[in-house]
Amino acid sequence: MRAVVSRVGTAAVTVDGAVVGEIGAGLLSLVGVTHTDDAAAARALARKIHELRIFAGPDGEVSAADLGLPVLVVSQFTLYADTRKGRRPSWQEAAPGEVAEPLVGEVVAELRRRGCPVATGVFGARMQVSSVNEGPMTVLLEV
Repeated sequence: MRAVVSRVGTAAVTVDGAVVGEIGAGLLSLVGVTHTDDAAAARALARKIHELRIFAGPDGEVSAADLGLPVLVVSQFTLYADTRKGRRPSWQEAAPGEVAEPLVGEVVAELRRRGCPVATGVFGARMQVSSVNEGPMTVLLEV
C-alpha cells in the first residue's frame, strides 16, 4: 500500500457539490492499493500515518497521534500509475475496486481504533480535494 501524506492547515473533499469530509489542522492522506495488499498492510499503513512525526513539538518532531489531530483519508488508485513508457499511464498495478475498497476501509477503521478522528472521501466517486499544505510537508509512505 502507498499513501501520500500532507501536513495540512485544512482539507476537504467535495462530491457533487457537497462536502463529504473535512478537517482542520491534521493530515491529508491519499491512499492507493495494489494487488498484493491485505488487511495487515492496511493496519500497518494506518499506524505509519498516525505515528508519522512531521509536526513541531516542544521537544522535537511529534505525530498526529501525539497531538490528537485528525486524518482525512481519500482513496487514490492513481498512486499506482506506471508512467515509465510513453505518455499514457498504465493502471495495471492498481488493485480493482472490489479489492481496494475494503482495504482503504481497513486503514480508516484502524485509525479509528487508535482513537484518531477520521474524515473520508467517497470510494470511487469523482471527488474534488482541497487542502492548505503546511510547510509544505508531503511524504510518500509505503508498506
